[in-house]
Amino acid sequence: MRRAFSMLMALVTAASVMTVGAPAAQAAGSCSGTIIYSQVQSSGFGELVIYYISSNGGTNSACFYHRGAAYGKSAPTFVQIYRCAERSGEGAHCTRSGSADTDSGDFSYHAGPVGVTGTATYCVEAVGYIGWAGQRHQILSRRQGC
Repeated sequence: MRRAFSMLMALVTAASVMTVGAPAAQAAGSCSGTIIYSQVQSSGFGELVIYYISSNGGTNSACFYHRGAAYGKSAPTFVQIYRCAERSGEGAHCTRSGSADTDSGDFSYHAGPVGVTGTATYCVEAVGYIGWAGQRHQILSRRQGC
């Protein structure tokens, strides 16, 4: 009986290590590369960051980070990125071209990474928010990386 219990505990430990140690499946992006846009929300609870790397015909990714009092605290968090139809006009409104990549849930540190490929000659736009103290604290990047 003791031996069976020891084997069961070894299997549970191995399974938990495999579950915790395995990275979550991600889309085309990662929270790394050259930062092309970064803005902290006016309340100071969140920051939207857009990254760029040249692989796959240009890849942009975005993460929405918890900041200030929200850092390390579980809260509804959302980030989305999409390619624009436009190739210029940084800071203007974006006409979405193709599908968006989205991540949302109750997170303690950040939502994302989310990513889109084939952006070397196109603008991208990202949006992110954190739900904190009963309010949605949102950032919209408008066109970036043009």
